[in-house]
Amino acid sequence: MLSYCTNVHPAEDLDGILRQLDAYAVPVRQRLGEERLGVGLWLAAEVAAGLAGDRTARHRLRAELSARGLAVQTLNAFPYGGFHDEVVKHSVYLPTWTDTRRLRYTLDCITVLADLLPPDVGYGSISTLPLAWREPWSPSHDVRAGIAFEEVTRVLRTALARHEQPIRLAIEPEPGCVLDTVADAVTWLAGRVDPEHVGLCLDTCHLAVSFADPAATVDRIYEAGLRVVKVQASAALHVERPGTEEARAALAEFAEPRYLHQVRELLPTGDVLAADDLPQALAELPATGPWRVHFHVPLHAPPDPPLTSTTGVLETSLRALAARGELPHVEVETYTWNVLPPRQRQDLAAGIAGELAWARTEVTR
Repeated sequence: MLSYCTNVHPAEDLDGILRQLDAYAVPVRQRLGEERLGVGLWLAAEVAAGLAGDRTARHRLRAELSARGLAVQTLNAFPYGGFHDEVVKHSVYLPTWTDTRRLRYTLDCITVLADLLPPDVGYGSISTLPLAWREPWSPSHDVRAGIAFEEVTRVLRTALARHEQPIRLAIEPEPGCVLDTVADAVTWLAGRVDPEHVGLCLDTCHLAVSFADPAATVDRIYEAGLRVVKVQASAALHVERPGTEEARAALAEFAEPRYLHQVRELLPTGDVLAADDLPQALAELPATGPWRVHFHVPLHAPPDPPLTSTTGVLETSLRALAARGELPHVEVETYTWNVLPPRQRQDLAAGIAGELAWARTEVTR
């Protein structure tokens, strides 16, 4: 079941979430002609805690979803809250996996998802942040994070004993974080976690920004004894010649103040230069090689030239997974609709439907 992630909507209370689903998810389902639409719910920590502590409320939410023709097999538990604040930037990485609030939030999401899963899905998934932003991080932080994952695994095993469907946690590597690349995540997770309960969330925008080979990346995950639990179907900005006046002007339109837009530049040597945000990249990177920018752009609507998108990375990743006989959850995650350059924005329901139609074709293929 293909889903779209509701972190594109700003609501952080249960009634607000239902209003957003009425305003967007239901029209999207109707546009697509589907009897049932998958939604990857984002529940802010306060909402997740309230639902986790009230079984009646969870059953009400499940009934409300069913009445709207919506189904949940995955949660996005990366942002803790405030994801649509005026400025988010580095705060999205807080609390980290060394903070008990992150553990509590994740456990609450497990409780909620266990009561939302439709009976016909094989498992549930919850994506989470790659430990923390890279600074500060020390060996003692590693130990504390490892202990937290041990506790999550214990709870996931207990949940499986109570329910027929397993729930799996999916670590989502992101540029600039402790687990910056998929290779970093594989190194950290392999031998440390139980792959039956903890695996990878392959965000194909993040993967593209790293300039890693998608097929080789998928192979590396499985050769390490891990699995892709969830694919976040997303695309980054690509510009082949970022030093031209035209390219710099086009990129500057995407330098908005809410989210962090990490940039990587590929040198002829194969080395990759890094900048933590687009304004820094425009000021500091040499712009002699191609750039990729962590800005989730609509899958079905490429940016205006000279910019392009990295949908090819998503397509190659899906083919590599299919070659292994794998069918992880696929969630379209373009949370940036409201911060796109004005001329590239669309009606939100129409835009989400267009992305899902595009992704449905790719997943089917």
